[in-house]
Amino acid sequence: ALWPHAFAARLEVELAEDTLRIALTLRNRGDAPWSFTGALHSYLRVADIAAARVDGLDGCARWDAATDRRGVQEGPLTFDGEFDRVFDAPGAPLRVETGLGVLSVTQGGFAENVVWNPGAALCAKLPDMPPDGYRHMLCVESACVHVPVELAPGAEWTGWQQLQVVR
Repeated sequence: ALWPHAFAARLEVELAEDTLRIALTLRNRGDAPWSFTGALHSYLRVADIAAARVDGLDGCARWDAATDRRGVQEGPLTFDGEFDRVFDAPGAPLRVETGLGVLSVTQGGFAENVVWNPGAALCAKLPDMPPDGYRHMLCVESACVHVPVELAPGAEWTGWQQLQVVR
């Protein structure tokens, strides 16, 4: 009832010793085209959000959802409060320093990346997080937010994200 289109969805999860790969495949089973937006919500554990860092988005267009401002990313991402930004996907791996290790994040099929941390004030309002939960999490998501994916009748789309421990 919530999605009035004929479709099939498949989520594949592959685990290896140092790699997690998640792939979402959608197929239009109807006789009319439809479009969608979405994201693979990858919640990563970090030792302390104040020491976390994301490299690889330098030069990418960005939209800051917390302040509704657009711009171009300059330098690595660091975190000192609520952070909610959508970036054009760079086409190269992201490097995420978690304080517990370093991850390489790659993706395909998605046009954007979302990086999110609620910060202290928003976290305190979220019923499913402890008050200091923001200090130990960071979302680095493969997404299609601003440009919906269009699926013609019979068409299939796959988007994926791979997280690999590099250190």
